[in-house]
Amino acid sequence: MRRELKYYEKVERSINKKFRKEIWNQFIAGVKRYELVQNGDKIAVCISGGKDSMLMAKLMQMLQRYSDTQFDLVYLVMDPGYNQINRRKIETNAKLLEIPITIFESDIFEIANNADRYPCYLCAKMRRGHLYSKAKELGCNKIALGHHFSDVIETTVMAMFYGSQLQGMMPKLHSTNFEGMELIRPLYCVHEEDIIAWKNYNDLEFIQCACRFTENCTMCDNGGGGSKRQEIKTLIKHLKRDNPNIEKSIFNSIHAVNLDTFPMYKTHGEMHNFLDEY
Repeated sequence: MRRELKYYEKVERSINKKFRKEIWNQFIAGVKRYELVQNGDKIAVCISGGKDSMLMAKLMQMLQRYSDTQFDLVYLVMDPGYNQINRRKIETNAKLLEIPITIFESDIFEIANNADRYPCYLCAKMRRGHLYSKAKELGCNKIALGHHFSDVIETTVMAMFYGSQLQGMMPKLHSTNFEGMELIRPLYCVHEEDIIAWKNYNDLEFIQCACRFTENCTMCDNGGGGSKRQEIKTLIKHLKRDNPNIEKSIFNSIHAVNLDTFPMYKTHGEMHNFLDEY
């Protein structure tokens, strides 16, 4: 008689079988293409409690199990001031998925909530700093964040529409404030719609938005809402009706930038003008 699979084993099987092409293969493609994981790495997999970071944690766990590359993982959860429901949901999901999380506390929500201007920017910046600091304290040389393919596309379009610049999102980068630390994005090639399909297939429920400003609403950036990012999501969705490959085209374009066609560009913080060498 065949042994009945445990819940986490069913979730892993869904990644290996049903979503192999959409999730596992795309995850592996990103890890290899951008050389995100090397021998001897100790990576802090940063879990916010949403669908993206939880899937990333499971994928990294499976990669460690199957890969010839030798590396260590710490599944790091920062509690910036979650309410009890969100904190419990994160702990419950980690237990369901057999992910051994390490939790540490911070007062980021309290500080950001009292900020007069740009609380979201302050919160994001402080979160990143706290994660880097804790990861380094634990002996890690990298932190992994759950930004996916759709985030890359949306960020690129948002920067052009609302930031007046052509700016992408890198698959990995060196920290400027924490020497020897890197940030990697293992879900770089995984589409959000496939993450949502995986979540629904396994009847998983994750926290939608942990921010104190939106924790009582049913719709936010993870599932909808009134943000600029949501406007871009909607725009891209409409464009896909006429051009199903629009996302792929945008993604490929940031891998084929022709600087010779730009009147000005910035690199390493310094602006360059085409007239300098005209």
